Amino acid sequence: MNSEYKNWKIKTDADRIVWLGLDVEGSSVNILSSAVLEELKAVIGEIEKSPPAGLILHSQKENGFIAGADVREFTKITSEAEAFEVIRKVQSLFDHIEALPFPSVAMIHGFCLGGGLELALSFRHRVASSDKSTRLGFPEVLLGIHPGFGGSVRSTRLMGGLEAMTMMLTGRTMDGHRARKLGLVDHCVPFRNLRTAAVATVKGANGRTKAPLLSRLSNLPGLRALVAVKLEKETAKKVRKDHYPSPYALIDLWREQYGNKNRMMVEEARSVARLIAGPTAQNLIRVFMLQERLKSSGDGARFNPARVHVVGAGAMGGDIAAWLALRGYKVTIQDTEIGRVAPVIKRAHGLFKKKLRDPRLISAAMDRLAPDVAGMGVGAADIVIEAIFENLEAKRELYSRIEPMMKPEAILATNTSSIVLDKLAKGLARPERFVGLHFFNPVAMMKLVEVVKGPATSPQTAAMAASFVKAMDKLPLIVNSAPGFLINRILTPYLYEAMKLASEGVPISVIDNAAVDFGMPMGPVTLADAVGLDICLSVIRILGADFGMEEPEDLARMVQAGKLGKKSGSGFYQYNEGKQVPPIIPADYSPPPDLKDRLILRMVNQSVECLRQGIVEDADLLDGGVIFGTGFAPFRGGPMNYSASRGHAEVVETLRQLAGKHGPRFDPDSGWDAIVSG
Repeated sequence: MNSEYKNWKIKTDADRIVWLGLDVEGSSVNILSSAVLEELKAVIGEIEKSPPAGLILHSQKENGFIAGADVREFTKITSEAEAFEVIRKVQSLFDHIEALPFPSVAMIHGFCLGGGLELALSFRHRVASSDKSTRLGFPEVLLGIHPGFGGSVRSTRLMGGLEAMTMMLTGRTMDGHRARKLGLVDHCVPFRNLRTAAVATVKGANGRTKAPLLSRLSNLPGLRALVAVKLEKETAKKVRKDHYPSPYALIDLWREQYGNKNRMMVEEARSVARLIAGPTAQNLIRVFMLQERLKSSGDGARFNPARVHVVGAGAMGGDIAAWLALRGYKVTIQDTEIGRVAPVIKRAHGLFKKKLRDPRLISAAMDRLAPDVAGMGVGAADIVIEAIFENLEAKRELYSRIEPMMKPEAILATNTSSIVLDKLAKGLARPERFVGLHFFNPVAMMKLVEVVKGPATSPQTAAMAASFVKAMDKLPLIVNSAPGFLINRILTPYLYEAMKLASEGVPISVIDNAAVDFGMPMGPVTLADAVGLDICLSVIRILGADFGMEEPEDLARMVQAGKLGKKSGSGFYQYNEGKQVPPIIPADYSPPPDLKDRLILRMVNQSVECLRQGIVEDADLLDGGVIFGTGFAPFRGGPMNYSASRGHAEVVETLRQLAGKHGPRFDPDSGWDAIVSG
């Protein structure tokens, strides 16, 4: 049998079982590009010429099975008709595999996602390893689409509607044990037994695993209609149909088409074709590509320190230390007294319990996090992270004490959120080893970390810091030092405008609702309360001169009165046992017609200023940073992408109108000239 293929390796054993290995050329992971699938079609045709005793699909990559379809190809689709043709072509190939007249088994180890899982489902059986690296799932909803290569048809049949729809609607993955329990795979065995299990399955020694009865019953017409309504209600709690149409389209597909396989296949393809040609999917695919670009920051400068020392056991410093210990680093945490460090250890234990669950893993993580009031860990650390309060003199005094204790090759990093690095670096013996690592709160949830380059920071130090951020499972965004860096520089005017609107008498819940209606994860007033009004006031005071912002009198009065937001039980909102109590809006109240533009275009205009000043390399990185750093509506693709879709010239004209009505803070930045003319 000819096995001269770029991506597929064919081997026939003594039992006449064909082992079909996928090893995508030039890629660290297996992805299903059009070229890979075209080869697969040829491979299957060759295998059919001399039917074997069985066919076993496996990966020849050590890091996983198949990561999914090639997302980059989605961006090249120009129309719904083209998308439909492409999808139907792949469906036809997978249908062909499903109909092979000999036993077929997908042998799964590592990640098996999206199109990779859809391919596995076209095989008669699936066996999975019980290794913790094995994860199966359909993440397509995160790209604004849903499974389109027959995944919705085959998964609902195998797992039952309830479980299959829950998996597809959430995008969550599952391990091999749960996949077997739910009927997605037939067997789950230790990795050392995986090949034996695959062979036994081909030979008929192993049968199928059925899905739970309740999930299977949910496919029946009456129950399916009821479950679909329930799924729609649960989905509506998380996303709106006009913002994210794909989960609603998937529910409609299952409710209306299940029971007729051929018709459901066609309608699945039509549904995904409509979605993939629409703006939401195109923007979410763009966000995925931006995330991949952020992950590439620091490539080639691998830096994975053996020991990390964190100075400052406040909320940020403590949570940074806990996250690093969770990710496998040996961490020492320092503050002036043990009473300040003890709460960090307690919070860290809660994080480890939530993330790790296994008592042995929790205990190991706790062992990696050590209180260090005396600062003995400074000299052994490969990187020292300063996370004390925002005060220039205090930070510089700390550096003067700890830098002489550090290894010459160690990196000194600051978690400052607003102080420029050239001021902080004054007096350092090795300013080229000084960098900003600006984490966002809450550390365990926020993916982005700004890697801030000061004037003296060496390119190698910045690259090493970015590599470190990636190694701790965060997204590094390299920015040049400037007041507020990138994220706070863009976010602060947005929060400030919300406070101006509140001072003008616009109800705070109306302000928040306008932002949520645009697509923000929460309103700016709720965000300010969550961050802490004392912190907001401090940032505005530091950045006010640069942004031309006066100190909001209402904000200053609330902070002086101890109304600090959610943490104090009172801020702009009142809180009852931690839950926000929304104020009553008069029934006849009508919000200002320019409310949404006042909020969002402050961010867009500030984004243009950041690009003009070279704080970030380009508009794509800015969009990615703002999405992952602030939650800016992902389906809109970032502030600059939103401006482009709306029309840059129209945005500039709207800013001029807002400036004429509300003042010079809305004056279009001079950077717009190049953008509009370009």
